[in-house]
Amino acid sequence: MTHEKLTMAQALNRALRGAMAADPAVLMFGEDVGPLGGVFRITDGLTAEFGEDRCFDTPLAEAGIVGFAVGLAMNGMRPVVEMQFDAFAYPAFEQIVSHVAKMRNRTRGAVSVPLVIRVPYAGGIGGVEHHCDSSESYYAHTPGLHVVAPANPADAYGLLRAAIASDDPVVFLEPKKLYWAKEEVDLAAPVAPIGRAAVVREGTDATLIAYGPSVPVALEAAEAAAAEGRSLQVVDLRSIVPFDDETVCAAVRSTGRAVVVAEATGFASVSSEIVARVTERCFHSLAAPIRRVTGFDIPFPPPKLEHFQLPGVDRVLDAVDDLQWEWS
Repeated sequence: MTHEKLTMAQALNRALRGAMAADPAVLMFGEDVGPLGGVFRITDGLTAEFGEDRCFDTPLAEAGIVGFAVGLAMNGMRPVVEMQFDAFAYPAFEQIVSHVAKMRNRTRGAVSVPLVIRVPYAGGIGGVEHHCDSSESYYAHTPGLHVVAPANPADAYGLLRAAIASDDPVVFLEPKKLYWAKEEVDLAAPVAPIGRAAVVREGTDATLIAYGPSVPVALEAAEAAAAEGRSLQVVDLRSIVPFDDETVCAAVRSTGRAVVVAEATGFASVSSEIVARVTERCFHSLAAPIRRVTGFDIPFPPPKLEHFQLPGVDRVLDAVDDLQWEWS
């Protein structure tokens, strides 16, 4: 039986388990990922199955975790590391920008860094600051890194398998609030390459572009819009870098209107880049300027105010209403 109903957390665990069983060079390490199985239990059972040499705990030192992983990756291993929470990764940022991203270019291709940096990220769990950052723009701005953000268990499983198999470093952003989302996963499905977006709902009136934790919001907004007589298409980026211009632009051209939905703050963000790329490529097909629905440009608020910060269905529908509709 290859089809199983899994949560995203379980799908990620299956992907790690499969990769470690298939290749002894795959290692998993980070803070509390060993016997405990990680804060979100993504690595549950891996130490018991593969031993403490393959899945192990590290000191609370993110720069050391990533620096150690770089050395392993340069010498034939395929490490996967966990940053425990999004903002905990910032002490490792120098390692990521200066070494992980640049090593292949620095050595003119002689040395690759097949490293996956798993980052539980974004809000929606009632966490405090340092536990709810949407940090994708930092990584997307850094040439040499692949950046992916799954929005459902099946994509989480497939994208993590692809990330571990990649010879390029991958920052793997895992939406925390979707860890418990459950769906049918085909464990035998071919691994889709990184860099492919997917149209997850067809529509004719406008296109919603989202990734990671914002995809369910876009889908819910499209469902609500359908009850009001509007047909909204939804595109799930899945991969932020590389960016799938072809799929995204074809979708926008087919409707002539677009809204980008993202949890991260709007200024100098991934959402800004999406608007720029699509406008440059689709300008003559646009019936209205592209709108954005993002987090506000503030530090992440306390848990009781979190719902104001995160894009919701009403804000998405307000943006759709603002797309200069012409009624016959």
